[in-house]
Formats: sequence, C-alpha cells, structure tokens
Amino acid sequence: MVFTSSPVQFDAELLQRYERPLPRYTSYPTAAEFTPNFDGACFAEAIAASNQRQSPLSLYVHIPFCQSACYFCGCNVIVTNSKTAAQSYLECLIQEIRQTATLVDTSRPVMQMHWGGGTPNYLDIEQVELLWRVLHRHFQFAPDAEISIEINPRYVDRDYIFALREIGFNRISFGIQDFDPKVQIAVNRVQPESMLFDVMDSVRTAQFDSVNVDLIYGLPYQSLSSFTQTIEKTIDLNPDRIAVFSFAYIPWLKPVQKHIAEHALPNASEKLDILNMAIETLTDRRYQYIGMDHFAKPNDELAIAQRQGTLKRNFQGYTTLADSELLGFGLTSISMLHDAYAQHHKHLQSYVRSIEAGILPTERGVRLSQDDIVRRFIIMELMCQFYISKSAIEQRYQLNFDRYFANEMRQLQHLEEDSLIELVGDRIQVTPIGRLLIRNIASVFDAYLHQKAGTNFSKSI
Repeated sequence: MVFTSSPVQFDAELLQRYERPLPRYTSYPTAAEFTPNFDGACFAEAIAASNQRQSPLSLYVHIPFCQSACYFCGCNVIVTNSKTAAQSYLECLIQEIRQTATLVDTSRPVMQMHWGGGTPNYLDIEQVELLWRVLHRHFQFAPDAEISIEINPRYVDRDYIFALREIGFNRISFGIQDFDPKVQIAVNRVQPESMLFDVMDSVRTAQFDSVNVDLIYGLPYQSLSSFTQTIEKTIDLNPDRIAVFSFAYIPWLKPVQKHIAEHALPNASEKLDILNMAIETLTDRRYQYIGMDHFAKPNDELAIAQRQGTLKRNFQGYTTLADSELLGFGLTSISMLHDAYAQHHKHLQSYVRSIEAGILPTERGVRLSQDDIVRRFIIMELMCQFYISKSAIEQRYQLNFDRYFANEMRQLQHLEEDSLIELVGDRIQVTPIGRLLIRNIASVFDAYLHQKAGTNFSKSI
C-alpha cells in the first residue's frame, strides 16, 4: 500500500510521559545482542550463505580519525594529527577489502557505498583515490550506484570537494550541529557561518546529486531562540536532507562529554520546545518528515520511497535499497546480512593484528533466528512506513499474527488508548501523535528489550 504523508502532531505531555532509553532500531536485533561467540569464521560462513541469495551489495567504509574531539560525539574515533597513523590504517583497510573480496561473489552489484567516520576527509585526496581504486578493483559497482561521503567542513576546501566529485562521489554530508558561536565553542567545534555557506556553495557548484546536513538539539547554551536561528540558516543553505538529532548526554559511556557542563544544557521542557519548533518550521518549509530525526525535500529519494512504501533502515540510517546486504570495512564497522550481523574490532591494535594474521577482524556478531527476522520486518515497517498490515505479515511468514503476537497486541491496546496508534481491522496504523514516539511503538515487538536495563540506549525523544 502506498504511504500517504500525514502531519506530525506534538503532544508535550505524552512525549514526556513516554520518554525513556530505547534503541534507535537501525537494526533488529540491536548491537546490544552481539556476542563474541560470533567470530570471523562465523562471518565467513554468513558471507557464503549471502552469496547464494545473490542480493545486491551496500558497502560501508569507516575512517575513524579526527583532528580534534567534538565534545558531543558518541562515535568511536581516534583523535590525532598524525598522518602516519592514517597511512598505516589505510594499508590495513586495503588488505581487509582484498581479504573479504575473496569470500564474496563480486558479480553481485554494489548499489550503494558510504564513507563515514570519524572524518573521511582526514585522508588526503591521493589516499582517497587509492582506496577508491581498490574498492572498484574488487567489487562491481552499478552505473547508478549511490556513493556518499561525510566531510568535516573545517578541514576541506573547494579543490578537495571538486576532486571528490570528479573521483565519483555523488552524495555528500556534513555536520553543522549549531550556527551559534557560543554553542560551537562549548562543544569544541568552531566553524563560522561563512565557512558553512562556502562549503555548500562548492558542493552545489560541483553538482553533487544530494546534500545532507546534520544538526543537534539539546547542546549546551542552546535556547529556543538561538536554535530557531540555526534552523532558519540551515533552510537558507537549502540542503536536500536535514537530520536533527537529539543530544544524548552520557558522559559515563562517552568520557569526552565530561567537557560539557551539565548545568549549561537546556532543560527537558525547553528541549521539547526546540524539537517542536524544528518540526513545525521544517515541515512548513516543505521538508517531509521521514521519521525519527530526518527530513527531506519531497523530491528526494527518501521521501519518494516513503510515499511508495519501500523505505528501509540499516546501520547507515534510512535507505531506499530494500534488498541489499551491507558489508562494513574498517575499525568498528558493522556488516548487516539477511540472517547475520558482524562488527569489527573497536581497538586499533586488535584490528591490525587480525588483518596481519589474514583473519577477518570480526570481534562480535549475531545470527538471526526466524523469530528475529519476523520481528525485524515488523519493527522496520513501523519505523519507515508507520503502519503494518497483519495479513501481509501472515502471508509473508506463514503465521497467525494475533496468536503469535498475543502479548504484543495487549500492549498495543494501551498505546491505542493514548492515541499513539489505531488498531483498525487488519491494520496497525501509527497516528500523527505517535510518529514522534515511533521507537516506543516499535519496542513493543522487541523480544530482548525487557532483559535490558536500558542504560546503553539514548532516550526516545
């Protein structure tokens, strides 16, 4: 069924009542279920099974280095100015690509590739070209493949951006976080407004197919007034996609965040006001609310896929490539196959030792049961399409929905009482109010969640 866009409705009382730590569901089972019992040999077996399915491929390449630490960051990064470290890592990364390619049926087309970090433009353009050539030597890229890269606007110039486009990247993303200088200083990411507009001008002149920018609300010294200005300036930049992430203050998990004074953070009420303003302003300016924290122009592929009911999610976020299987390369990267997930080592020395020994650098992972696969489909449909058809799931997986999910149906009735969903015949439909609480709704079908204390997840709003 084609998804019909409906407005998002903001209910502050419900948002506050339902706010709790929950997964973002870029996968199901989530990374919290990964186990060290799933090693490189298990991953090799999973790749062999994947070859039999002949599904197309999506590639992720992780460049973990950053020149300086952003205090809000929750990513696994290595902060250094040593280009020697980057060169050594690049050599290991290339060796990993070669090793993995021997296990993959490389006649399977690569439909999508994304370079993330860290800071991919930490590499100089010659290193980018080398890594690009290696990937194209070992994998077959579709002529219309989506190939994207994240850049840090503080460490890039016009020539570098044009070189990326000439090499073959056709999509680009960069972080703004906030235009306010006081906020930028507090999070150690100072990038003047003129710099950001210059970068966008270069990106547009180089004719990238799509541009994404990231914002974060809930940072120190933000206010409703100041972030309203950030939203307005972001709209003036005219990106194709905008992500507005909620800052998760978890200094006990991410020590770099200890540089941020907790008293400087906006309180819960003001943070909700900021979120409400961002949603209203962006949707008024014709950005379609995709879900979670993502917005896109109506003619963007994500918006089109959502209207057509084909939008999906993976470890890279929302994607239009429903049938592809993801292979991750580099430190901490995650591969997402149909029935198995695998994550590489988080520590550089362990990663390097595995590569030098000719072993896949898998630190942990998980095999999916049939129950996992069924629940994953339901959770992803809710996250992406905002509804599920019980009969479609029954036909797809040969089960009786109400009997199989009897406990979940009882929980859903409570959500219906709060107007988060509508249970109408065959259909479980997320309401405009429920769209902002989609993680809460999807979590009903998470069979693992009740076993978790929840401290490793960000809050749902």
